[in-house]
Amino acid sequence: MDILNKKIILASKSPRRSQLLQQAGFRFEVKTQDIEETYPDDLDRTKVAEYLAVKKARGAAHYITDDEILLAADSVVLLNDTIYEKPTDVTDAQRILRALSGQRHEVITGVCLLSQNKEVAFSGVSAVYFDELSDAEIDYYIEHYQPFDKAGAYAIQEWIGLCKINKIEGTYANIMGLPVELVYQHLATF
Repeated sequence: MDILNKKIILASKSPRRSQLLQQAGFRFEVKTQDIEETYPDDLDRTKVAEYLAVKKARGAAHYITDDEILLAADSVVLLNDTIYEKPTDVTDAQRILRALSGQRHEVITGVCLLSQNKEVAFSGVSAVYFDELSDAEIDYYIEHYQPFDKAGAYAIQEWIGLCKINKIEGTYANIMGLPVELVYQHLATF
């Protein structure tokens, strides 16, 4: 399949994005660039992930050669028009998980595909339904899984996803950090 033979630069430090691309059979090389993950205060919260993905892609554009496609992504956890980012410490992780407890929230992953002459941006959206989390469960999760590098202070592939998420709408891969089916579709026409 020609799509899987495209040369991709993954502009992301996320081990989960690397894992997903690898499992899907893509050939890629990781090259990252530190980009400040800021966005305008008045930006529609549903557009933040895509905005940041484009910003990351453009910041790493200098890595692209003639036949390569750069892929950058960013995920946000959105509840009641509030973005829950990566927690700064244990107290922040507790605050975030208490807010998500018993709630439906969205995970939006923005993606930007960039070559030397084309740019395409899109987002995957998944809804996640949490069961109620007790303080003991929150503390257990934080202590054993250290979710400090994860938007929303959790990963669906860990304990919280296995034991406390009762339903999802959308794709598991998107919640993990990359809407692989959309990446595949867009690469097919890129």
